[in-house]
Amino acid sequence: MRNKLNNLVRPITKFVQVESFGGILLFSAAVIALIWANSPLSDSYIALWHYEIGFEFGDFHLSHHLLHWINDGLMVIFFFVIGLEIKREILLGELNSLKKASLPIFAALGGVFIPIGIFLALNTNPETHAGWGIPMATDIAFSLAILQLLGNRVPISLKIFLTAFAIVDDLVAVLAIALFYSSNIDWNAILYSLIPLAFLAYLGWKGFYYKYVFLFLGIVIWFLFLKSGIHPTIAGILIALTIPIKQKLEMDLSMFKIESIATTLINKPKRNSPILTHDEISLIGSIQKLSGRVQSPLQHLEHKFHGWVAYFIMPIFALSNAGIVFNDIAHLDWALSSHISVALIFGKCIGVVSFSYLAVKLGIAAFPGNVSFKHILGVGFLAGVGFTMSIFVSNLAFKNSLMYQDAAKVGIFIGSTVAGLIGYFILKSIKPSDDTTPVEDVH
Repeated sequence: MRNKLNNLVRPITKFVQVESFGGILLFSAAVIALIWANSPLSDSYIALWHYEIGFEFGDFHLSHHLLHWINDGLMVIFFFVIGLEIKREILLGELNSLKKASLPIFAALGGVFIPIGIFLALNTNPETHAGWGIPMATDIAFSLAILQLLGNRVPISLKIFLTAFAIVDDLVAVLAIALFYSSNIDWNAILYSLIPLAFLAYLGWKGFYYKYVFLFLGIVIWFLFLKSGIHPTIAGILIALTIPIKQKLEMDLSMFKIESIATTLINKPKRNSPILTHDEISLIGSIQKLSGRVQSPLQHLEHKFHGWVAYFIMPIFALSNAGIVFNDIAHLDWALSSHISVALIFGKCIGVVSFSYLAVKLGIAAFPGNVSFKHILGVGFLAGVGFTMSIFVSNLAFKNSLMYQDAAKVGIFIGSTVAGLIGYFILKSIKPSDDTTPVEDVH
């Protein structure tokens, strides 16, 4: 039983630790951006992100600002990892059965629709109606970082619930971006992109994975989406869904070969030299080749890119997008800022808690082990920490108005900070259960 618990908790532990430290880096990057943008070096901040980068090949020319490459290029990898997480959770994780998925799905839907409803009810300016999607997102890195600060006051089941809930939340946000925040669509480019996408889907369905084929066709699909008018980050999600969860290979036979080669290496005569023989190099190469063929492509890519997203891509996104210049603070649309803040703080909490309570009362779902209603209340407020996805949506909603972008980001900062603090103190007030297993203590 202990071994089964360890097998369940270890990957969650690693995920939480990566996301938690990523949340710290994200917060630090946002603070640096704010200080930099409002310092005597503010001109260098603006100049850096508007630096033109591109390349030419014959008559082909592709050039954009650095900020554009980050938001439409690097963030594709962020959405690619989200796509991998969604597929894994649906096939193998907390969303692979209706019973397990009911509570996080209900919580996520409440956390989407109620904030949108509150924002639209408060907002009376037609020019800012496009910001309805900003308060619907939860930043998993920040929220898990706050949970991690609470140690054994938070049961592991609550962290699993928050992770599953945030993944459903991300899926809804991605659909909203695809359906409502894309404009002037070139349907020819979309139709062309379906050809390589269908080929990758066929390979994935058959269990064949060739990384260079997937990489090349992935770039082609991204470029076609970039030119189509549908935000190219959607390409990251779609490509991720084509990645096979296992390869078409006899696992037992491959493991037997690996074990046989390892035994051969162990039984070789011991030598004092640290330099390997050609035979040993060949045997180790065979193990590496076989292990690569045995690995789950989805799991391997998620593991490979997760650190890059948490430690590099999201902090770079925050550094490039969070630099609000407060010299013009008097000219901000404070009504928009306050509407977003209220929707994040109260809309998220009311939505998550009410829909979770409704699902439990209807008998559709049940609270996870060691999780009380007060835990759900605390997580409901933590869900109001929007940040990364909220800023991303604000850039799309107000792409033609820097003033509204800045006002939205101020609202996101205020709302996320207040919601995070309230959630933290609610969860801190809960006495840890005797049978609660803190993540960091499970080995």
